[in-house]
Amino acid sequence: MATRVVVPELGESVIEATVGTWFKQEGDTVQAGEVLVSLETDKVDVEVGAETAGVLSRIERHSGEDVSIGDVLAVIEPGGDGAAAAPEEPAAEEPAAKEAAGEAPAADAPAEPAPTQSRAPEQAPSEAVTPVARRMADEAGVDLKQVSGSGPAGRVTKRDVERHLQGAKAPAPPQPAAPAPEPAATPTADGREERVRMSRRRRTIARRLVEAQQTAAILTTFNEVDMSAVIDVRQRRRESFEKRHGVRLGFMSFFVKAAIGALKAFPRLNAEIQGDDIVLKHYYDIGMAVGAEEGLVVPVLRDADRMSFADIERKIREYVQQVQDGSLSLEDLRGGTFTITNGGVFGSLLSTPILNPPQVGILGLHKIEERPIALNGEVVIRPMMYVALSYDHRIVDGSEAVQFLVRVKELIEDPETLLLEG
Repeated sequence: MATRVVVPELGESVIEATVGTWFKQEGDTVQAGEVLVSLETDKVDVEVGAETAGVLSRIERHSGEDVSIGDVLAVIEPGGDGAAAAPEEPAAEEPAAKEAAGEAPAADAPAEPAPTQSRAPEQAPSEAVTPVARRMADEAGVDLKQVSGSGPAGRVTKRDVERHLQGAKAPAPPQPAAPAPEPAATPTADGREERVRMSRRRRTIARRLVEAQQTAAILTTFNEVDMSAVIDVRQRRRESFEKRHGVRLGFMSFFVKAAIGALKAFPRLNAEIQGDDIVLKHYYDIGMAVGAEEGLVVPVLRDADRMSFADIERKIREYVQQVQDGSLSLEDLRGGTFTITNGGVFGSLLSTPILNPPQVGILGLHKIEERPIALNGEVVIRPMMYVALSYDHRIVDGSEAVQFLVRVKELIEDPETLLLEG
């Protein structure tokens, strides 16, 4: 009995996706649990596997097509390894099926396989390679069998492929023709312009940003923070902290703790609007904006008020690695009660961050820069950072927003009080 491969549940608020890379082609033998295709959502790539073993007889949706939950992606027929059918017929049909799909047969595949033999895979198992790493390998002509994986359970990541390319002594041998990826750009006749199709994530980011500005009364207030005390703590404690916890003491853990302290004092910034109701949240799931190749993603620190400085730094480092590898899960991005974004890592001196709906507050951090300030009647040079708070004026008053930033400033400039704030 044939088995349909359908678009699975994609996570909270995600109902559509775009078909990404097919790792199997029509006529290929598949095993139960083997990854068949990746789906691009507005948050992360989702891998869809085969529920049963058999032969991938038909692909219904191809790369670049938009799909919804429950749509049929492909059909798997019983057969393949251990099938009762004579092997000569599938062997004869397979090249034709591949040619119909736009793929040439593998150059080193035997023309007439022995009746008792199954076709050996030409690449590393799909489940052992992240979608981003596989795309990069395909584009660079890298044989994934030659790449050592450093991810969980030996999974090959984007960084592994990059290291393999950097250490290659000679160009990789030419690969058999594969289905051409969706064109990234279409140049005009004179080459002065090109048309690039937006990825699903970029389209969703664009839509959500416009919706945020159209549905919320967004205002931004600013302040500046003297970073001297935090810099001093980091310099004095950096070596012992890293030796004890195995992770560097960064700035973000201080700001996460300071934001939580301010949220406890001004709880409406840790809320959301549902109809005519205000939902106040007595937990602190802090979103951390991280730049990714296809757009910003916001993984969430769950119950961040219960995390230590080391826990926060370790989790942020883990998220950054997963963003680079393309291995973030939908669960990592779900929810969030308040967001912190750090434009300072890109050199931003000042900006107005946009809300991440349905949240009503977002804290923007910026570049630390030495500036002259007046202190106790004298002009001194201090490492200063501008901070910005964008908020939904429908439920947060300007006075609350200003006091929130003042509280963040107080906690950062006197970091010992962060211990008292929990």
